[in-house]
Amino acid sequence: MIFSKKSNDKNTDLIKVAALLIHAAKIDENYSNQEEKIIKKTLLELGTKRENLENIMINAKKIEDNANQILDFTREIKNMNQENKIKIVESLWQIIYSNQEADMYETGLMRKLAGLLYIDNKTMGDIKERIKKENK
Repeated sequence: MIFSKKSNDKNTDLIKVAALLIHAAKIDENYSNQEEKIIKKTLLELGTKRENLENIMINAKKIEDNANQILDFTREIKNMNQENKIKIVESLWQIIYSNQEADMYETGLMRKLAGLLYIDNKTMGDIKERIKKENK
């Protein structure tokens, strides 16, 4: 599990993780079923209970629709351990490259997130290239 908090706090944090992933999926104005599958798989890997998955997705979509900035999603994520942050970044790149290309909005989002989540440029670039190759 990624969170050592009470269950409600954990779900709130997972909702914010999901909202960030949904934001990345929607940034190119093409939110696909494949992207939603990646998001759900990531949430399960991060400790979401299967019975809570749909509720988390519904709440995350509402939060993402009403959010003004990505800072709303990143506060909790930046305090996670490095392994979990890397998993989230990998999922973000998988979402972006699920259609085999990244547009300027998607790459701009990832540059911002690298700084907000304290991920160095080399690590971010290595993850990007690995995911890009996997999706060819």
